[in-house]
Amino acid sequence: MTNYKITLSYDGRSFFGWQRLGDKPTVQFALEQAVTKVFDVRVPVQGSGRTDRGTHANGQVATLQLPAGTQPELVKEKLNQVLPAEVCIVDVRCAAMDFHACDSAIAKRYRYVIWNDSKLPADRDGRVWHVKEPLDVQAMSDACSVFVGEQDFASFATKTNFKQKSTRRTVSEATLRHELPTITFDICADGFLYKMVRNIVRALVKVGEGRYTREDLYRIIEAKDRQAAPGTAPASGLYLERVFYSQDELSETVS
Repeated sequence: MTNYKITLSYDGRSFFGWQRLGDKPTVQFALEQAVTKVFDVRVPVQGSGRTDRGTHANGQVATLQLPAGTQPELVKEKLNQVLPAEVCIVDVRCAAMDFHACDSAIAKRYRYVIWNDSKLPADRDGRVWHVKEPLDVQAMSDACSVFVGEQDFASFATKTNFKQKSTRRTVSEATLRHELPTITFDICADGFLYKMVRNIVRALVKVGEGRYTREDLYRIIEAKDRQAAPGTAPASGLYLERVFYSQDELSETVS
């Protein structure tokens, strides 16, 4: 068998997230169906992590094993021919047999996109968070540094039905840039808690609305209590941008 590292993008509007969920349309299920159709084998596809219903990816990574001898470019070509139009494999490479899309990852970068204007173009519907009222983008940008470093992000973690070993994470990058009406927030960390990015974005928008200050964000972090923080930004604006597997790779892209 050969282990393949697959990088793919997808528009999450048509899916119930990444994770297989019975016969419901998910990205993992679509990829496994495509593998069975093309190569006549049933093999599990492991993703670098779950993305929620309605979220997107430009750099999701998956691993799967196929009988040896199939060239990576052929894997890419054949799978793209049968995958739904919303899913595109952008790269396929042979990997060591012990390489795992999730377990081998050392960091991830997410992007969140806000459309800050009274009107939303039809082609952006479901691909951004539409915030109609003007936001103070400078205040939002200045507040991003609050989240950088190793901290306990319990206040920004929506509780799940499984226990987290730790709610401490190290954020190496948190930046906001804008070319209005588009506001883009990028965050890179060694791991993310459930809905952590969307919860942070909601707090940043509160800053942009003039309802929160940097000091408020510090107090929320110190509280280590989800109830101390505001709600959750919509899934529509969230993108998994990149998964990192080496320190060199990470150092090249995070300043």
